[in-house]
Amino acid sequence: MKPYSLLNEAPTTGLFSGKKTRSALGGLLLLSGLAGCSPLRLLQPGQRLLSRVKVEGLDKADPERLQALTQQKPNSTFPLPKLAIYQLGRKFYNPEKLQRKLEEDRTHYTQLIQAAGTDSVKVGKLLTKRDRHVRRHQLALDKGNAIMRLGEAPVIYDSALTRASVGQMETFLKSKGFFRSGVSATDIVPTKLFSPFRIFTLRSPFHTEPRRVTVVYRVQENEPFHYSQLDYDIQDTAVARRVLLSLPQSLLHVGDQYDEETIGNERGRIEDLLKNQGFYDFRSQYITLEADTSFAPTTVRLRTIVSKPTRGEHHRLYTVRRVNFLTDAGLVRFGQQRDTLVRNGVNYLAYQHKFSTRTLDNKLAVRPGEPYSLQNTQLTQRQLSNLDMFRFSTVTYRRVRGEEAPTDSTSGLLDATINASPAKKYQETVEFGGTVVAQQVGPFGNVRLKVRNVFGGAEVLEFGVRAGIEGQFSAVGQVDGVPKSVLTTQLGGNVNLVLPQFLVPWRPNRFLSQYNPRTRFNATYTYVNRPEYSRTNAEGTFDYIWQRTPYHQYVLTPIDISIIRTATIDTAFSNYLQRLLINQGSPLYRSFDNLYVPSFNATSLYNSNDFNETRDAKYLRLFAEVGGITRGLFQKEPLTNYRDEPKANRLKIYDFAKFTVDYRRYHKLTSDSYFVYRLSGGAATALSTTRIVTKDNREGGNVISDATSSLIPYDKYLFAGGSSSVRAWKPRRLGTGSYTQYKLNRDGSRRLDEKTGQPIRDYDLEQPGELILEGNVEYRFPVYSFIKGAIFTDFGNVWSIRNDPRPGAQFQFNQFYKQFAVGSGIGFRFDFTFLILRLDVATKVYDPTAPGNKWAIRKISLNENQTAFNLGIGYPF
Repeated sequence: MKPYSLLNEAPTTGLFSGKKTRSALGGLLLLSGLAGCSPLRLLQPGQRLLSRVKVEGLDKADPERLQALTQQKPNSTFPLPKLAIYQLGRKFYNPEKLQRKLEEDRTHYTQLIQAAGTDSVKVGKLLTKRDRHVRRHQLALDKGNAIMRLGEAPVIYDSALTRASVGQMETFLKSKGFFRSGVSATDIVPTKLFSPFRIFTLRSPFHTEPRRVTVVYRVQENEPFHYSQLDYDIQDTAVARRVLLSLPQSLLHVGDQYDEETIGNERGRIEDLLKNQGFYDFRSQYITLEADTSFAPTTVRLRTIVSKPTRGEHHRLYTVRRVNFLTDAGLVRFGQQRDTLVRNGVNYLAYQHKFSTRTLDNKLAVRPGEPYSLQNTQLTQRQLSNLDMFRFSTVTYRRVRGEEAPTDSTSGLLDATINASPAKKYQETVEFGGTVVAQQVGPFGNVRLKVRNVFGGAEVLEFGVRAGIEGQFSAVGQVDGVPKSVLTTQLGGNVNLVLPQFLVPWRPNRFLSQYNPRTRFNATYTYVNRPEYSRTNAEGTFDYIWQRTPYHQYVLTPIDISIIRTATIDTAFSNYLQRLLINQGSPLYRSFDNLYVPSFNATSLYNSNDFNETRDAKYLRLFAEVGGITRGLFQKEPLTNYRDEPKANRLKIYDFAKFTVDYRRYHKLTSDSYFVYRLSGGAATALSTTRIVTKDNREGGNVISDATSSLIPYDKYLFAGGSSSVRAWKPRRLGTGSYTQYKLNRDGSRRLDEKTGQPIRDYDLEQPGELILEGNVEYRFPVYSFIKGAIFTDFGNVWSIRNDPRPGAQFQFNQFYKQFAVGSGIGFRFDFTFLILRLDVATKVYDPTAPGNKWAIRKISLNENQTAFNLGIGYPF
């Protein structure tokens, strides 16, 4: 009791006060309790917990592949301590209660089913309910409650699995040419631990835990074997000629290390080679590779043997005799025969011909009179699928037998049949819902209609109409009583027509169809009505689209025309835009110009990932655009602006150039965890200067300004921030550079906080830039079932390229790396396979625009100006 009395008698100004003492003692008790929550309590006598797995002695072999061969892996601790979560769930786990509940439910539903008698509908519903209850209770009995299933049961060390792992590692090493290698395992190594909580129980923090085991696999590679000679034994001369001519494409080379995986790929290459040159019956089983290591140390003589077919002396070379194309496969009309049309030797059969045979013929790579080719077969199926006209399409072959078959045993004939089942001509999609944005609730609705084969040439016509009321943050914050969060009315529509070929004055070559060429016409109209303004945007594009490979797409847009008009603008809001221009150099006012924007652009997109981003993949998007270069033919300077009569302003044309690049890399770490990073950059600039005279009205208006500057359309600027950019900042609100934006009074002075007397920062003003650099780093991992998690860090900013009156806004090589904004956070993705919902929570770490101390992480909070919540569909990148 003496220490207690001493602490009680300590003065309140000393090291401990009574209140602090109780907190300290409570903390000690909590830490001691945590130290006592050991997973070893879950072990039975004689069991040991697998704590760590090491693979040592590797020099040339792949450590990741060997690590993956271990049959047992320790419980994962990053990013979630799954064993601790499992322990937490065990505290609420009562198997006896679950078993009792299971039996009660079975008895209860058995009685109800008996009482239902012969009512089959009622019995069916009761059976469904019973099965659902039984499955839920049985799952909890077998795998634990929901919390336990979120975690992981302790991995109990099993020496038999260690021995199996040793055997698999030895087999793998020999398959990679390490024929003299060996693997041993040590499984009696106690695990050394550092537990700081032991200090509070008066024990050393360093200790060895005998009930935890570290398994060490020691690999002795020795010298790998390499190919010293590659021989071929092919008895069929026709096959031998083709295989030997393809040797420059062979995956095997003298001097390479022996690798059974590469040997398997070489067998597949030879099989594909021969199948693409007419050998319809050829299989990889005819290919044998023999390795001889008896000639010289660490060398292999590899012989590729291609055996004869099971029947006959030669592999048969097949030619396609006839091609039949059923464009309405699956449709049956009794007593009626399909009509046949012939184009370029192909028979097109249908009860009623609805598709242009010319269009379909351009998509066929399987042609009569040509040798069988697996590649052409797959290309035909892919091109028909890309038309979006058929639910499915297949290509099948039938050998020609009997009297029609060739007498030569080295050749054969095939009849090809293409079956295509048409998709629905009309496909509609209707969506209704509501949004909660900027603290405002608003409904929305979208209606889309797709019409296939509009003109009989496999065209696709799409209509879309959308309408909604949505909350948004005011473009410039609170201005003259306009609320920060306002309701916006948005109406729009679009028409999209896609033709399955290039629309050019000459007839395109049929062989271009392998690139899936398309021509697209698109027209879009958008109307936006806010308390501050109303604005319309009409855009039309003409595009050529083609695929270089299944992963690589090009889009060339020779015509892209936009017409932007501001129908109304609030006077107070217009004045505020002018104050922003005069006092802070903001180009926001330019977004309310009446503009005519003609341009042409090109896009190259490479993406080897899938929709759910489950591959080890790469993504690269290059975009270049040039606009307004012919403006001298349409307008003369100076241009006139009427501040109070925006409808009277004539359409202006600005010339500009824009280029952006976006690179993404997806590293697959395990079957369901990924490391992803993204680097993006771009620049936009005017090609010449523009002189604009601003007046207050048309009738004898006073000249407000007369300026010559380098201008580009506002929508062509670059912006940072938002759910797919630097997520800790609101969309388009990051930047510019290190310039700090403040809210303004009516007279143009900075608005001051009534409590602190300091200027109030403006977080709601869009920050357009002419140069953008940004990047993202993200670790994605499974959490539970369809719930995925992510930990991420984003960085980036936008700058102006030309001289800028705003201090810190212009890009400078000796300063830009100090002006990167940094944000970090966590995210959750709800992966429903067909739809991915995303929630990201990001907070600012480093804010280059903050006055004074720029480390925003020191003021971390859930305030909207510090932390952002991003909801979206799909992954951010």
